[in-house]
Formats: sequence, structure tokens, C-alpha cells
Amino acid sequence: MSALLRLTVTETKLFLREPISVLFALALPPVLLIVLGAVPAFREPDPDLGGRRVIDLYTPLVVAIAIATVALTSLPQQLATYREKGVLRRLRTTPARPALLLGAQLLMSVLMSFATTVVVLVIARLVFAVELPGNPLGYLVAFALTAVSMLAIGLLVAALAPGAAGAGAIGLVLFFPFLFFAGLWIPRESMSGVLRNISDASPLGAGVQSLQDATGGGWPQLLLVAVMLGWAIVAGGLAARYFRWE
Repeated sequence: MSALLRLTVTETKLFLREPISVLFALALPPVLLIVLGAVPAFREPDPDLGGRRVIDLYTPLVVAIAIATVALTSLPQQLATYREKGVLRRLRTTPARPALLLGAQLLMSVLMSFATTVVVLVIARLVFAVELPGNPLGYLVAFALTAVSMLAIGLLVAALAPGAAGAGAIGLVLFFPFLFFAGLWIPRESMSGVLRNISDASPLGAGVQSLQDATGGGWPQLLLVAVMLGWAIVAGGLAARYFRWE
């Protein structure tokens, strides 16, 4: 087993020992889906939505929330904690370079998000009869792009935050506006033209639409792909520029 995989396993075990983190990052999306699906009106076809049900539209959103929760809460706070406690500084004197820990954290975040996504899709299908993605490959592409863009933003938060508490606060400040423009409170299909344009320009809004397109059997739109890649490049570049190991 490579050093990266060994460190990823170790970081995953440490993560799973924190009940609050596990509850918020892994349990929140499935619980949210169940709560939304428990609303009778959300399980009925809506003519205003082209005959689709609200729960059908919310399932890709919950998948995006699973990604955002890990990217904006767990990842930046953990990295900021390691920097605050001097873990990253001490790692620079060992064969396990700080960059290796960074890679392990990113890999763990992707795996945690993917595992939660699988749980969400299984619940959506078995409990609420939501159709599985019509284009599985396109869905994986949309998932990967959403994860890359959101994790890049999470790294930027970790880079700029003065400490663990600051990273948690900044992550939450970003978390809720991203959820709004992704369609949590107002479905994207019901947004005004201005809000819809802002949503399309946001990483999570672009991600939700891409997941919906793949669910319907299509591919992520090129414009939305460019939006997510743009966020990933800009946020990732700034994170690399300003990230402090100590």
C-alpha cells in the first residue's frame, strides 16, 4: 500500500472518531432527503415542473450538499487545526511531507462524499422511487467537477483562515449562500432569471444542474463545466499561493 493510501486510511479513522463531524458530514444529506421526501406534496407530479416531482429535483441537490458539507466544513477545519497544532510543521521533518497529508485529506473528502452520494441515491430509489441517473458516466463527471470546484474553495478557506475556529466560521458563512443558489430554498426551476443566472455562475448551482442533466440521460452543459473548472482553477490557484504550512 502506498504512503498516500496508508495516510488516507489513518485520516479516515481519525475522522470517524469524531461523532459530530460524522453526523454533520455523512448523516445530514440522507436525513435531509428523508425529511424532504416525507412531505406528501413533494412526492406528487407537479405540472409546473413538467410533470416531475419535487423530490426528483431535490435528489441531485442533496448529492451536491453532501459534497459541499465535506468541502466547506470538514476539510478546511481539519487542515487549519493541523496547522494550528503544528502538525504540518512537524511533518516537514519526516518522510511524510505536508503535501502528502494534504493529498490524503482531499482523497478522504472525495471518498466520504462519494459514499454519502451512494447512500442518498439508494434511499432515493428504494424509498421514493426516484429514477437512477440515466447517464451514469455523465453523473460521475458532474460529481467529479462539483467535488473539484468545492474542494478547491475549501482549500482556499483553509489557506486564509487564521485558525480552526475561523475556518469553521468562514466555511459556514459560505455554505448557506451556496445552498441558496443551488436551489435548497427556491428550486432552480422556480428562480427568476437573475437568480438563475447567479445560480449557474455558482459552483454548487452549476453542479446541481449538471447532476440533473445526467440524471435525465444527458451530459453536463459545456458552460456549466467551464464554470466549475473556473472556480477550481481560481480557488485552487489562490489556495496554493496563500497556503501556510505553519
